[in-house]
Amino acid sequence: MDVLQIDRALKSTILHNLGRQKVSMLVGARRIGKTALLKAIAKETDLKVLQLNGEDADTIALLEKESIANYKRLLQGYNLLIVDEAPFIPNIGQKAKLMIDAIEPLHIILTGSSAFDLVQQGEPLTGRTITYNMYPLAQMELKAYENLLTTRQMLEERLIFGGYPEAITSANLKEKKAYLTELVNTYLLKDLLSFEDIRQPQKITDLLKLIAMQIGGEVSFEELGRKLGISKNTVERYLDLLSKVFIIYRRYGFSRNLRKEVAKSQKWYFYDNGVRNAIINQFQPLSLRQDTGALWENYLMAERMKFHSYNEEAVNSYFWRTYDRQKIDLVEENEGFLRAFECKWNQTKSKFPVAFSNAYPEATFEVINQDSYLDWIGG
Repeated sequence: MDVLQIDRALKSTILHNLGRQKVSMLVGARRIGKTALLKAIAKETDLKVLQLNGEDADTIALLEKESIANYKRLLQGYNLLIVDEAPFIPNIGQKAKLMIDAIEPLHIILTGSSAFDLVQQGEPLTGRTITYNMYPLAQMELKAYENLLTTRQMLEERLIFGGYPEAITSANLKEKKAYLTELVNTYLLKDLLSFEDIRQPQKITDLLKLIAMQIGGEVSFEELGRKLGISKNTVERYLDLLSKVFIIYRRYGFSRNLRKEVAKSQKWYFYDNGVRNAIINQFQPLSLRQDTGALWENYLMAERMKFHSYNEEAVNSYFWRTYDRQKIDLVEENEGFLRAFECKWNQTKSKFPVAFSNAYPEATFEVINQDSYLDWIGG
């Protein structure tokens, strides 16, 4: 499979919006294929495209003078500006605002592999932006390139090695492991350490390892802080920063203020199973693992998130638990309607928790297993 030829789910949506006088922000982790997507867009659009790279010193120099006259000269004859790795350009938000307000017709695409700097610099762009979240390859993107038998045969590999394009196309398991290890050590923490003053970078790695060992479990800042020898506030700050470089994401407990519901707790998941396994250096086959259920849950949560995001569905996602340990892996809330899901690797049945069904009788309940998961994630 040539990953470079795979149509990414966002491509048609971005192409459709290029005629709008807007700034598109394409955000997602490094190495997930943002640059390849931009090349495909530049190739398929009829617009005249200027492509720049924010990590290039010449690009920074070109955009340094913040004047409309300078930008009109730069963009003369162009109506689509693409700036890859835009956060490395000082004050890119203000510069993009000047361009989009003064030059018509124009569409700008800014990409970033860290959310915090693009968001901060995007404040001058209020009302002028379209934001796209991009993820490692989704099963819904792969389905056009493989039949059902192949998809089922590849499931174990995707639970272990994830969906990063180069991890999928590496020739063998040894290369996949080497790639993911290099990815974690070289790329994924690069932006965090570039943009933030991290005094104890090893603590970040140690924290990630602790989170990796308890995916699907509730997280206590106090407990993590004690294990790491740092304050709970530092733990919370580090987790927030790790979410802004698209390594992990948070999920809160669902509650409508019933007395028995746990509402203030939270879980953390990884955007990609391969990254999670690389952090703890565990690439054994499922038959030798004790964490298959956790891998299955993490995979399903990420794929479901991709499915909703790429289909532009506004869904609030939570987990649910009571103090007497009744629980549900995922509760989705959309326009007041509740859907509850339990992730089971081997089991086909699971009881609908009585406390939840009594409190929310209108809610539906479904077990997501190996027989039902593909429809659920659009694959």
